[in-house]
Amino acid sequence: MTLNGWIQILVYCGILLLLVKPLGGYMYRVFKGDRTLLSPVLVPIERGLYRLAGTSEKEEQHWAVYATGMLLFNLAGFLVLYALQRLQGALPYNPAGMAAVEPGLAFNTAASFVTNTNWQNYGGESTMSYLVQMAGLTVQNFVSAATGIAIAIALIRGFARASGKSIGNFWVDLTRCTLYVLLPACIVLTLVYVWLGIPQTLGPYVDATTLEGAKQTIALGPVASQVAIKMLGTNGGGFFNANAAHPFENPDAISNLIQMLSIFALGAGLTNVFGRTVGSERQGWAILASMGVLFLVGVVVCYWAEAAGNPLVHALGIDGGNMEGKETRFGIALSALFAVITTAASCGAVNAMHDSFTALGGMIPLINMQLGEVIVGGVGAGFYGILMFVVVAVFVAGLMVGRTPEYLGKKIEAKEIKMAMLAILCLPLAMLIFTAIAVVLPSAVASMANGGPHGFSEVLYAYTSAAANNGSAFGGLTGNTPWYNITIAIGMLMGRFLVIIPALAIAGSLAVKKTVPASAGTFPTDGMLFVGLLVGVIVIVGGLTFFPSLAVGPIVEHLAMIHGQAF
Repeated sequence: MTLNGWIQILVYCGILLLLVKPLGGYMYRVFKGDRTLLSPVLVPIERGLYRLAGTSEKEEQHWAVYATGMLLFNLAGFLVLYALQRLQGALPYNPAGMAAVEPGLAFNTAASFVTNTNWQNYGGESTMSYLVQMAGLTVQNFVSAATGIAIAIALIRGFARASGKSIGNFWVDLTRCTLYVLLPACIVLTLVYVWLGIPQTLGPYVDATTLEGAKQTIALGPVASQVAIKMLGTNGGGFFNANAAHPFENPDAISNLIQMLSIFALGAGLTNVFGRTVGSERQGWAILASMGVLFLVGVVVCYWAEAAGNPLVHALGIDGGNMEGKETRFGIALSALFAVITTAASCGAVNAMHDSFTALGGMIPLINMQLGEVIVGGVGAGFYGILMFVVVAVFVAGLMVGRTPEYLGKKIEAKEIKMAMLAILCLPLAMLIFTAIAVVLPSAVASMANGGPHGFSEVLYAYTSAAANNGSAFGGLTGNTPWYNITIAIGMLMGRFLVIIPALAIAGSLAVKKTVPASAGTFPTDGMLFVGLLVGVIVIVGGLTFFPSLAVGPIVEHLAMIHGQAF
């Protein structure tokens, strides 16, 4: 580890903190329906969309109606994206003549982008046409991110409202998020990326002659616009197979910094939206501080492990950190930081292969995802995910002070605890059961490039990434097979919607409750005592749930490497 590396990490954290209040304040006004700088242009468009949809910004929905609209919208998106892939060969804007995507892969990809996972069992530049990339994948990058933010806003309303029967309107929240937040930001980001050298064209691929005289085809396309929303919406589905490691997606240090900030910006801003909505910004800062503690611990461990290097390489007389699979342009510090950010924020757009990390360095991305990516997390998804842990934490705190648990004046009772635990436990269900079957099923084992603990970690990482809606991979597993395409798709759907439905149920349950005034027995939830409790609950619940898998994988591999054994 170097001073220069830590300075780069601290600069990133500092800029991110400066963005929290401005972004939070803007999103708060957008979802409250207040006038913004963009209102004169966008309000007529917004109201026109409501008329087409047969709804109104004044129409509120019960949580069950809100959930039904969300599910039907995502089902329609899934079917459209699947159809676009299957009909790709007959559709326009296909200069490379891409054939139709085979059914299993099309099913996996449709589930992937609808759930904001963006797991890629394909190479974008060699599998998807321009039309599918733009009208299919990029569109889902927008609406899946908007869906996550909408659910977070609905849950925030559940905590803020008293004696109400509604939690907002899904169509209004989806529209406002897309029109006022995602689209304007992505237009600006796209222009910046084009200025930095990222391609944005509908022209055909370019044939070039190398210095050796060989012919090489250079893939181009509408890249900048997809990169903008894939990062801002914590999607991760890149135009190219290599994602942010490809120079056309991430050409220099400036683009790298902008992309890392984009990944966390909206998720961090939502904590401020929460504080403003419930009437105390300190509540939002407390949740952000909890996320920050977990994030910094992960960065320290990952950076230390990668900077320390591989003991097996050191035994050969070669000193230095682990540069295998790293971006030489950015170094170990930023590669480790990028890995922690992308796996904390449900964004698989890595600039280094996690499979090339050391055992403990690769364990941090795994842990981040297994905790449900509550460290800022995917836009919206990370916030409503950590609120599930908040419900459990205040329940424990209530028992500690000997009174009915409450948070922000709302009593946390049996229904809320049951829903929160359902949302938390559905993740290990999807991650561990599929992993257990895959490591003994011959057809699935054949896809493993490595044996021993590392091979186990590759499989576990795949299903963890799927259920956590992350989309990154260790890279040593061949995922484009019938078994993995179907089971990973199921894992992605479980990890998305089996968390969203309980979260909306909690929002609906809390919205109808009256607010209880704070008293001497109320546990404080806006200070460091609560931060420590929340971090402790997250670590304990995550540790109890995943300890067996973690012990068998990266930790065993690390101990073996220390003793000069490789897997």
